[in-house]
Amino acid sequence: MALTAHQKPPPNDGAGTELPSELTQARRFGKTRSAQSTALFEDYVELIADLLTGVGEARPTDIARRLGVSHATAIKAIARLKRAGLATSRPYRGVFLTENGHALAEKVHTRHRLVVDLLIAVGVPAEAAEADAEGMEHHVSDATLKAFAHFLGSR
Repeated sequence: MALTAHQKPPPNDGAGTELPSELTQARRFGKTRSAQSTALFEDYVELIADLLTGVGEARPTDIARRLGVSHATAIKAIARLKRAGLATSRPYRGVFLTENGHALAEKVHTRHRLVVDLLIAVGVPAEAAEADAEGMEHHVSDATLKAFAHFLGSR
């Protein structure tokens, strides 16, 4: 329902539409913003690990194509990974993950599989579960992941 400049929102009808406290709401939105910035690193390290395992190399051109970004965007992101200590590169050899990069890739891969497995368990088709997990995996807390694992383990 759109409100004009002179209308006030309807009073709370008690149907669970109360706003959380400002601090609680700010914390929730802050978590989302943080997850969005972290998602970039996570997507890149996960893909680099997959390319290294699957084809033996992770070239910036392949990374750009698979993420659907320009070559320049991939190069900038790889530079950020290198500054963060997650990746290295060698001329004419592609991109490699550091020990920290491998650890992050493994964590992301595990989280991704858990989200996919939960979605499939509740009836989401496998292809949709894979696609949806790409966005969800970056926003799920450790407590929620633990609950997912407990649910899946108890089935």
